[in-house]
Amino acid sequence: MLVGAVGSLGFMLYAARHQNSRILLLLFAAWVLSPFVAVVLANAVSQRWSVLTRATLNVTMLVITLGSLAIYGDVALGHTKAKIGAVFLMVPLAWWLLIAVFVPIAAFVSRGKTR
Repeated sequence: MLVGAVGSLGFMLYAARHQNSRILLLLFAAWVLSPFVAVVLANAVSQRWSVLTRATLNVTMLVITLGSLAIYGDVALGHTKAKIGAVFLMVPLAWWLLIAVFVPIAAFVSRGKTR
């Protein structure tokens, strides 16, 4: 997770190297790092969760790490024609949706299996 977070932040800063607004950079940095912080905090409290829920969280962490590095690296190195700002806004939103959908579904399914 640390490699993914630091790499994502590095790619974001590189892609925004011509941006003069420090406040905007700070806001983007917080937004880009937020899914990483969320899954690390979830992992810290997941000891009492079912095996299925923890496994889903671990897979989610892997997807977020590898996906972020691939997408942000592609954008930062100029391999895509997408608007840079839009990518750094939408990717964290997609990760939040992934977290919000799959981890609760796994928790719900695992609760049903224990009954």
